[in-house]
Amino acid sequence: MSSSTRTIETPRGPAAVLVTEPSGPVRSLLVLGHGAGGGVDAPDLVAVHDAAVAAGVRVALVTQPYRVAGRRAPAPAGHLDEAWTTVVGALRVPEMPLILGGRSSGARVACRTAPTLGATGVLALAFPLHPPGRPEKSRAGELPTSIPTLVLNGDRDPFGVPTATGSVEVLVRPGAVHDLRKDLSTTAELAVSWLRRHAWAA
Repeated sequence: MSSSTRTIETPRGPAAVLVTEPSGPVRSLLVLGHGAGGGVDAPDLVAVHDAAVAAGVRVALVTQPYRVAGRRAPAPAGHLDEAWTTVVGALRVPEMPLILGGRSSGARVACRTAPTLGATGVLALAFPLHPPGRPEKSRAGELPTSIPTLVLNGDRDPFGVPTATGSVEVLVRPGAVHDLRKDLSTTAELAVSWLRRHAWAA
């Protein structure tokens, strides 16, 4: 296993990318984005990163330009999507399965851009279905129902839990809130099991 950091220029400023190579043959590329106020060191992202790399997946952790610039307030959705699209375009490899994902805001970015980017699959951690206390503001329409998608949400998440529909699978983590810290190892195992089921991991 080896890691390298690179900067990718986007229309919204430079993004930082940490790419980790598995020790054996690469089965797929998994690109993960962070939440609105956090970074790629979030416990759920780290756990999925480690488990996926161990299963033969090349994993890229993407830090959005606004975070690279030192801002905590997230950029508008269109800016996030634009920067993400540029980064994924620089990372993707022809003929290699491309799985897009992330946690919370990063999961939304991955879901919104997956169809345009031709993603093979989507891994959404703590997908924020609606703002806390406002279930009428549903974001269910962002989930890509025509692409194999796995959503991992806690049953105590104040942002809600999506309903499985089309090719979107939803696994509910008992006792977990939005940070998914409870029983992280099992959450990571569930993600890798899903990757294996689609032959995207060893």
